[in-house]
Amino acid sequence: MDVIVAICKVLPDVIGMIVPIWVAVVFGVLVGWLWRPKWARSAIKNLAIPTKSSFVSVSGFGFPKVASSEPSTILFSDTSSSSKLDGEMKNFVGEEDLKHISKLVNETDGGPAWIGMMDKSTSNMSYQAWRRDPETGPPQYRSRTVYEDMSPEMMRDFFWDDEFRLKWDDMLLEAETIEECPNDGTMVVKWVRKFPFFCSDREYIIGRRIWESGKAYYCVTKGVQYPSVPRRTKPRRVDLYYSSWFIRAVESRKGDGQMSACEVLLFHHEDMGIPWEIAKLGVRQGMWGAVKNIDRGLRRYQKHMASGAPLSHCAYMAHVNSKICTDRLKQLENTSNDSQEIVTCEQTVNDEKKPSGKNIPKLLVVGGAIALACTIDRGLLSKAVILGVARRFAKVGRRL
Repeated sequence: MDVIVAICKVLPDVIGMIVPIWVAVVFGVLVGWLWRPKWARSAIKNLAIPTKSSFVSVSGFGFPKVASSEPSTILFSDTSSSSKLDGEMKNFVGEEDLKHISKLVNETDGGPAWIGMMDKSTSNMSYQAWRRDPETGPPQYRSRTVYEDMSPEMMRDFFWDDEFRLKWDDMLLEAETIEECPNDGTMVVKWVRKFPFFCSDREYIIGRRIWESGKAYYCVTKGVQYPSVPRRTKPRRVDLYYSSWFIRAVESRKGDGQMSACEVLLFHHEDMGIPWEIAKLGVRQGMWGAVKNIDRGLRRYQKHMASGAPLSHCAYMAHVNSKICTDRLKQLENTSNDSQEIVTCEQTVNDEKKPSGKNIPKLLVVGGAIALACTIDRGLLSKAVILGVARRFAKVGRRL
């Protein structure tokens, strides 16, 4: 009888310890289920209900670069075949895109205000970055970089040269030219990019084109639909992608009055199926290191071309661009049929959508975290950290 009485006295305390632990376990299982990796999703895809998730990573300065032992390759389609684009029939990148980047440059696109993120410089480069969160769609990024002793033409060729990009961009595994137009320089290219261990590689089908206005260049690249390139399980196709530059000569900070520096305004956003909270953290942590890596690649390219090396095919296509006068550009900007939305490819296949955790009940997440925090009194994770993570998880897919 004494044993039974003792058990009855201890039982409430035991239950009090076990229940929070199991609540925390259930919480972890739910989060793991909603953010399960691709191989797990494939195993249960017939049971999964896809939901939309968005992620922004500034091209070249999203997550830290990951070295890969896989060989990088670049392929080119036979430009003598039917792969050449008919500019009138396949307008992958058109004047609406030029109009949009022009408004972004002049900050007249009607979007939210830009929030400052970074302002740093080196001996031959200065860099500023901003972010904004539109009401719909993923966060957008804007940056201004000024490179000393650099011409706009060299900068333009550098961004377009996929062959040389493979030598400095550790994340680019493959680059293939699918189609091109010899008249206006429009190209459709395919990229495969390497991502950290917790993400599968990403595939991009990109339409790109350059407009020249005076000595300034509007370089537009965006995701396009291209049904003849079938989707694969791996790498995962990224449909929503926009990355465009405005390039022009500016006065050097040396104070000699020479226009020997090059200003680059970059506008970028994309959706890679990773929760925004994690994405923004990756951007903040990896941005400056990747910007410096781009500068190193640019200086290598400058020396490479100074040595007399011939232009690659992609760099040559950067010279085939559309000329537009200032008056026509202003007229284009003033047309009223503008949309705040960037003209880009947003249609995706449902079974490739990765659940973002957007529908996780907030009460369940916070409640599970509270139970876990109450269970852990010591160790590396404090209660404040656990509850902070819970609040972030509960707001996944929402603006900061």
